[in-house]
Amino acid sequence: MNAVLLVLVVLLALVATFAVQNPGVIVVRFLTYSGYTSLLVVIVAALAAGMVSAGLVGLPGFFRRTSEAGAATRRIRELEAEVGDLKNSAAATTPSPPGKTP
Repeated sequence: MNAVLLVLVVLLALVATFAVQNPGVIVVRFLTYSGYTSLLVVIVAALAAGMVSAGLVGLPGFFRRTSEAGAATRRIRELEAEVGDLKNSAAATTPSPPGKTP
């Protein structure tokens, strides 16, 4: 987690440096929309869109791993309960050594 945070901070620092060194006003055209804006706004919007896209791509794997972890946890509980039952039944059926009374 710390490595991811470090990479994110470095990436943001690089984007901020690039944006500060390129302060010009540009024309943005998209389909029928056209407008003037700062290059900083375009860079930040592109970075945000990329981060959101990357997050959305990772969501199915996140949900799959969460589901698998929950299923594994339930299976572990079932097996622990089964082991406990087997230990109890083994202790109840174990004969006491000769010469000792329970």
